[in-house]
Amino acid sequence: MKNVVYNILVVLVFVSDLRAAAPYLVKNGKTDFQIVLPDMPQPVEQTAAMELKTYLDTITGINWRIALEKDVAENAPQILVGNSARAKKIFPEIDPEKIPYDGLEIHLKKNKLLLTGHHQRGTLYAVNTFLEDVLGVRWWTSTEQTIPKYKTFRLKPLKISYAPKLIYREASYKDALDPVFATRMKCNGHWTRIVPEYGGHHHIVHWCHSFFLLIPPEKYFADHPEWFSEIDGIRKHERAQLCLTNDEMRQELTKNAIESLRTNPGARFISISQNDWTGFCTCEKCNKVVEEEDSQSGPIVRFVNAVAEDIEKEFPDVLVETLAYWYSRKPPRHVKPRHNVVIRLCTIECSFVQPLTGEQNQSFRDDMEGWSKIAQQLFVWDYVTNFWSYILPHPNLRVLAPNIRFFVDRGTIGLFEQGDTYCTVSDFVRMRNWLISKLMWNPTLDEKELMRKYIIGYYGSEKLYKLLMDYFDTLHNKAESTDKHIGCYNENTDDWLDYETLCKATAIFNQAIDVAERQHGKDSEYVQRLRRERLSLEHVWLKGYYKFKRIAEAKGEKFHGPADPMEAYKDFFAVCEKYNVTHYREYKSFAEYRENMFYRFGKSAPEPEEFSNLDRNKWMDIQEYEFQTTIINNLASFVDDAAASNGRAVRMPGNHNEWATLIYIDTDNPLFNNMDANSKFRIVAYVRCDATAKDGTAMNLGIFDQKEGKGVAQQKLDVSEIVGSEYKKIEFEPLPLSQTMYIWFAPPKREGEVHAVYIDRVLIIRE
Repeated sequence: MKNVVYNILVVLVFVSDLRAAAPYLVKNGKTDFQIVLPDMPQPVEQTAAMELKTYLDTITGINWRIALEKDVAENAPQILVGNSARAKKIFPEIDPEKIPYDGLEIHLKKNKLLLTGHHQRGTLYAVNTFLEDVLGVRWWTSTEQTIPKYKTFRLKPLKISYAPKLIYREASYKDALDPVFATRMKCNGHWTRIVPEYGGHHHIVHWCHSFFLLIPPEKYFADHPEWFSEIDGIRKHERAQLCLTNDEMRQELTKNAIESLRTNPGARFISISQNDWTGFCTCEKCNKVVEEEDSQSGPIVRFVNAVAEDIEKEFPDVLVETLAYWYSRKPPRHVKPRHNVVIRLCTIECSFVQPLTGEQNQSFRDDMEGWSKIAQQLFVWDYVTNFWSYILPHPNLRVLAPNIRFFVDRGTIGLFEQGDTYCTVSDFVRMRNWLISKLMWNPTLDEKELMRKYIIGYYGSEKLYKLLMDYFDTLHNKAESTDKHIGCYNENTDDWLDYETLCKATAIFNQAIDVAERQHGKDSEYVQRLRRERLSLEHVWLKGYYKFKRIAEAKGEKFHGPADPMEAYKDFFAVCEKYNVTHYREYKSFAEYRENMFYRFGKSAPEPEEFSNLDRNKWMDIQEYEFQTTIINNLASFVDDAAASNGRAVRMPGNHNEWATLIYIDTDNPLFNNMDANSKFRIVAYVRCDATAKDGTAMNLGIFDQKEGKGVAQQKLDVSEIVGSEYKKIEFEPLPLSQTMYIWFAPPKREGEVHAVYIDRVLIIRE
């Protein structure tokens, strides 16, 4: 393991001196070469040889022979695949035992071509590198590839030695989980489940958030409450952690961890890491360590160091991983991780419109710099998608390469790039997977050149490269100009993508599709791919249709969105269905989203009778589909409700008091035209609740100003005011509004007394 972690060799040399004539791999449709394996080949070497044959057969039109070295004359032209005795004889300078982890070797001497590498999967990587970088094969996705054809191909002198600095590489996209494709992309992570014949994959025992996997409360808490967090003077296990200064607990956890490793032979990582919430222990001993180390990471590192020391006695090659995450991200003042401990940082709080060197990410950058000074190796869990809405533009393409380089330059050995694991039609998801995989393998590659290769190769036109780069630049320039913190949880694009930029981006994309149609035909696969990628823009138009329509009307301009939103809705979901989309956000079904989206266009709500004679530009109706809801952890959801104005409402269970439903003030609406400091607006909400209680708080709601950082109005509603199946009208006194304000709703946290609260619609009326 020491060589794996510390002595990574990185050498990449292409020799272009042609003074010594190189042989023809194929000439006039014939070849003298054959594929030669060791006499006792390893399974991964056999896979590599078959992979090479499969593609050479297609490339050259020849039925290539695979033979064992004992059956081939030594002086015959041959491609030596793997670590054979003949390879060692002809290439004595290549010592297989010294090839770093995942390293590969590609060398040509006269009529002998060597494709070999590290024993686990390096030979397969060498074959794939030869096919891709020398012969021009391109694997775009798990099912789409480009294979060149050659009747004649002359080899150039080759001397390639390469090993990646990242020993763990995982791009967590849906397509990337295909084991064969992942191998071709040179990924080897935990979730890919690559079979041994393809070199296997890294297995992290318990993956992460493992405290309660190793010390389950249902087994231990009754007899050992002192093993768990002390919070407010009480030992707890609900949404808590472990008491990391308890030696008896540590001994039991260590025993359980060692047993887990015994039942997972071959694993090179085990996670000993905090649960995915706060609830850290505040007992006297733990607090003392926190004070000494000036960080909650102090107790964690001391604890994990002790566990890792015991694990090393039986498993000297295993690395013990722990998280620097959320409350524990700041490095400790004194203690340093042991040599067999890996610190895994998480970028969840970062802004992804700026690289990690940007001002918005200084906090994370400072923490990682601190860890890099005290830890021998780091691991990073990076977030490269928008988990709250996969099918929206996510302006982070410019930071992918700089961030990967930032990680590697600071001693990162493992990188988990969490992408759109559940979705197949998000923002250029296939190109993102390809780009990230290439950069994890070799961070020095030019990302613009990679994108150029992908766009031209996958979408089939040199002309499209400039157009699509103009499209990306339009979105990214706008996002960067806003100075907004754009993280990985965004319900929509309202805070960075305005109507003008949306129109411009749409026009560019439509031009790209026109170019592809003229070049390849309207029904070509290239055009279908582009139409699929345009779904992210179409999604923006559908989500903001009424808002954008109002903006165009206010400006007196032609509306550039869909002429018929219901038809656009049908087309959007038809394409999604074609590509088997199952989720629109993390853990949320696409079928549910389709139903919610239908209510934007499929069933309109009647105007409230009292406003039917009012000038339509004097008031606005905000239905449930325009609310910003926190559906994670079921804090809010969309439900059918016959009493609601359009048959749908937002429901929040009564077991929490989070502001789980928000309505941002949209000052682009004509309602706010010519607004000044004296303009006032009345807010009317239609709400109800289900409750067994007769009185007491049923719901809280109010108006908050983000700029001022304070509430400007609030109401506490009693059960008696809104209980029942019919919606009740709740009004605020007229007040000034601004674009920095939002309306919020929260249930009362009265489980068993208030079952749920519902919001049908909100009206804003100009006085």
